[in-house]
Amino acid sequence: MTLLNDPIYGFIHINAPIIFKLLEHPFFQRLRRITQMGLSSLVYPGARHSRFEHALGCLHLMQKTIGILREKGVSINNNEALAMQIAILLHDIGHGPFSHAMENSLVKGVHHESLSLQFMSYLNKEFDGQLTLAISIFQNQYQRKFMHQLVSGQIDLDRMDYLKRDSFYTAATEGNINSERIITMFNVIDDELVIEEKGMHSVEKFLIARRLMYWQVYLHKTSLVGELLLERLLIHVRKLYKEGVELNTPKSLTFFLNHDTGAIDSEELLNRFALLDDYDIISSLKEWQHHSDFVLKDLSSRILNRDLLKIHIKNSPFTEPEILEKKALLSSWKLNSEQLDNYVFTGSISNQAYVPDTKTIKILKKSGQVSSLQEQSELFIRNSFSNIESKFYLCFAKPSL
Repeated sequence: MTLLNDPIYGFIHINAPIIFKLLEHPFFQRLRRITQMGLSSLVYPGARHSRFEHALGCLHLMQKTIGILREKGVSINNNEALAMQIAILLHDIGHGPFSHAMENSLVKGVHHESLSLQFMSYLNKEFDGQLTLAISIFQNQYQRKFMHQLVSGQIDLDRMDYLKRDSFYTAATEGNINSERIITMFNVIDDELVIEEKGMHSVEKFLIARRLMYWQVYLHKTSLVGELLLERLLIHVRKLYKEGVELNTPKSLTFFLNHDTGAIDSEELLNRFALLDDYDIISSLKEWQHHSDFVLKDLSSRILNRDLLKIHIKNSPFTEPEILEKKALLSSWKLNSEQLDNYVFTGSISNQAYVPDTKTIKILKKSGQVSSLQEQSELFIRNSFSNIESKFYLCFAKPSL
């Protein structure tokens, strides 16, 4: 048995040999070099924890959940228990460096969940089929649906860990949920995950915490503009590569800058993707800040030194005159329209704490009946968690260089 000491939960136990081997695999060790919260450390200096830590936290929560469900008489055999642990351990293995910026610029249209599945399939070959059941659970193809719901659902263990962990590292107490209380209230009816009625208020707090954490932390205007700048910078770098501009870039990143990769559709591409981490991006920015290309140099320096664009956020879209006004202020920069779009741009962000039409949270009443959370929760009726809250942003540079 291996013990790992976690600042959130204390000791995490690694009992199964295959779990330890997966932890040791280079694909998983790469997650040490992928920050959980991207550029949020620009706002919250402590937010430098990795997806490696998050995955271990999820593993711990799954172990706790399996034990509690077994105590309540839910039959989970040893193969299922091991597969559930593997599925949650590897659920984020497909994340790339600063994942959303990567997904929108270098490997377009390839979601990290799809890449996680491809990594799991690759590992399944290497481990002689020992991940087959875990993959089935991950894909929601196993008949016992509660197992997938614990990995990916409205109140899954992934969300439970990242809210608690991100709250700890950012010191944003709004996200500090009582995960142990919620897990203790888990039960299974007809192979579907339910929450016992006395745990309903803990679930309400979970949804409120998720809503607040998105507005206060995950969609904070400073980390948002940092991520948007990085996304635009990577798109600009690809353009420079196509034009034959010489750039000093790590080989692992150079491949994806040089190729229009709309999919990771081979083991070779998957292995190349597995070489990418945050360090490649940061080391590139340090080189690019000295380049002769104005946009490349300027945006790299802005991200490294936290000299970001200004950002205004409001509840209605910005008008064309408002956008043109900000562009006019930069006329002395002598930028063409394509370059200028990196310094004045608009878009939208949205937040939906609960999606009632999919993966509904079910409440097990004392009578034994099962109903949906939205039917039982007074808070839910008064403040609809299912509403999509949208806001609009305008990013722009200050006129003076």
